Amino acid sequence: MATQGTPLVPFGDADDTADAAVQRPWRMRGAMSRFAGAIEGFLAASGFDQGPWLVVAFASGIGSWFVLGEPWQWLGAAGLAVLLTLAVQALWKGEDERAHLRLAVTALGLAFAAGMAIVWARSEMVGAEPLDRPALMQLDARILEREEQPAEGRVRLVLASRDAEAGRAMKVRVNVPLEKDFAELREGARVRLRARLMPPSPPLLPGAYDFARRAWFDGYAATGSLVGEVEVLEQATGGEGRIAHVQRWLSGHVQENLGGGAGSIAAAFASGDRGAISEADEVAMRDAGLTHLLSISGLHVSAVIAAAYFLAVKILALWPWLTLRVRLPLLAAAIAAGAGIGYTLLTGAQVPTVRSCVGAVLVLIALALGREPLSMRMVAVAAAVVLFLWPESLVGPSFQMSFAAVMAIVALHNAKRVRDFLAPREESKVRWFARRVLMLFVTGLVIEIALTPIVLFHFHRAGLYGAFANVIAIPLVTFISMPLIAVALLFDIVGLGAPFWWLAGQSLDLLLAIAHTTAAQPGAVKLVPHIGLATVLVFVAGGLWLALWRGKARLLGFLPALAGAFMLVSASAPDILVTRDGRDVGLVGEHGQLFVLRDSHGSYAQANIGELAGTKAAPLSMTRWPGARCSDDFCSLPINREGRTWHLLIARTRQRIDERALASACEKADIVIADRWLPRSCKPRWLKADGRFIAEKGGTALYLAQERTDTVASRQGQHGWWKPPEKR
Repeated sequence: MATQGTPLVPFGDADDTADAAVQRPWRMRGAMSRFAGAIEGFLAASGFDQGPWLVVAFASGIGSWFVLGEPWQWLGAAGLAVLLTLAVQALWKGEDERAHLRLAVTALGLAFAAGMAIVWARSEMVGAEPLDRPALMQLDARILEREEQPAEGRVRLVLASRDAEAGRAMKVRVNVPLEKDFAELREGARVRLRARLMPPSPPLLPGAYDFARRAWFDGYAATGSLVGEVEVLEQATGGEGRIAHVQRWLSGHVQENLGGGAGSIAAAFASGDRGAISEADEVAMRDAGLTHLLSISGLHVSAVIAAAYFLAVKILALWPWLTLRVRLPLLAAAIAAGAGIGYTLLTGAQVPTVRSCVGAVLVLIALALGREPLSMRMVAVAAAVVLFLWPESLVGPSFQMSFAAVMAIVALHNAKRVRDFLAPREESKVRWFARRVLMLFVTGLVIEIALTPIVLFHFHRAGLYGAFANVIAIPLVTFISMPLIAVALLFDIVGLGAPFWWLAGQSLDLLLAIAHTTAAQPGAVKLVPHIGLATVLVFVAGGLWLALWRGKARLLGFLPALAGAFMLVSASAPDILVTRDGRDVGLVGEHGQLFVLRDSHGSYAQANIGELAGTKAAPLSMTRWPGARCSDDFCSLPINREGRTWHLLIARTRQRIDERALASACEKADIVIADRWLPRSCKPRWLKADGRFIAEKGGTALYLAQERTDTVASRQGQHGWWKPPEKR
């Protein structure tokens, strides 16, 4: 007889239940094994190459650290990646046929966790606690770096000093007007000065440039400007900043021989110094899609290394004794690598330059060993080196654009049809040249397509004619301008460089003419509203699949690319934009017009509002908004969206007004915006964006149709460069 509480089980069911319990893990393991077999078969059929995907996983870990906002989320994501590897090892233990897949999953999971750990450690090691508040400070400092910016009328000094109030060492950047600059202000000198310092600024609006994040990883506690004069307490000893001194001397020498815009661009090519390039030339080069020519990167490093390799082979071949005893390609590769490394150091060792130098050295090694020089593995190794040394570069446009362009070039030129198209054949020189020109245009077009989502995400604008301009500009710079500058510098040793400087100037004047002509064409620049992170990540996923996968499955990459294109086209501009101090407000009309609260045409705030709204039309005063009623203190405006009328109340001044009158006006409004704290009696129907709200949330974008609020604070989390309100 069964005891009370004991379930009655028919004869034999207890054994069956026990068997089922024992068999359940085996069934799960069998299902996992069949699933793994299907994946492994797919990977084997596609010729899966683990190397580049390991770097993708490593970069994903770094990117996840920036996207996730809390330390527990960072630990959780890294922990899940490690647990995945342990689970794979446990479930497929002893299955030799799954060893390859087990190793791949384990490596990818560990690479993800390693990426998150490295960027977190980097942030803790180099991040500098920002200044608590704006201050006028007396600094006794040592000059670490000097950057000349004559086009801006200033010199930037990076100083190592101490915060007497906080009792800590700090690194600050101070702008010194050119009229107060003198020769003794160089690396290593000890100076005393007064400076008006500010904490590094967070984004003005959601999607705008985040200088606070950049300053955190650069180690800046504050930036500011000189007040008064600079007193030199100790002269520089001469040992510091030798490369910087050579760089400045070279830049000055080039500009002495070439004046105007051509001279400033020649100085950028020779030394990496872009400080003398005028704003008009910068804008024209950007809008024409030629800005990449000004930033020392793969094009310039490759040209220097190729020229050094070619000259080394030709000159060394004139020495018969050496030719008979040494492999000239190997020796020439070593000489070219040294030239590339020297050029990289001379031009400032920026991320694109380091990437290009690493990649070019790998190409030289591959050539010397008789291996395939252009491969995704080479790109992956270069990316891994850069990300290991500077993981924060992943979220910057320089790294993203640089590697996107290189991957597009390598993927395109490794395609079978392209190889067949460029293969040697019996033909006239005219047909040979025409095929190369056509391939150059196609390459430029593919690069433009690859870069467009990244450019739109960071800069909210893209040049539409860049592929056409690059067809002429890239060969002009690579085969004419840069060789002429190098020859002119060489002949300057004997005082005969003047003719070559003249020719170089003509070629660079032609480059500027191409830029200005292209940028001046109707529709040369397309502005779009800020696109979200999800949109650009979908594009990146599709691009990586297209570039790194093999076989017919590569075409699946077009699916996320098309999805990203749809998300891009359907992206809408915010209806209301409020800057981080609440003083500048922009309204976007139904037809794309921009209406602003303050008449500050040309200001940084207004330029950001226009870019994020996706319009370059001159903004109009908010008093001209249809139905606006404005007094000296407030503006009341109706906004019609999706069949609904929103009532907006915006403060124009900081004058105190009667609280009861303000409370009555707030009750009739859906949204109230003010750059000061409003009393609690002010209760609008949806949102009160006053001084208290702005101090907590920062710059704000409002999307009325979706009733959505996007703020700067929502993207920051607990990263060191963003201070929560209670710590400010």
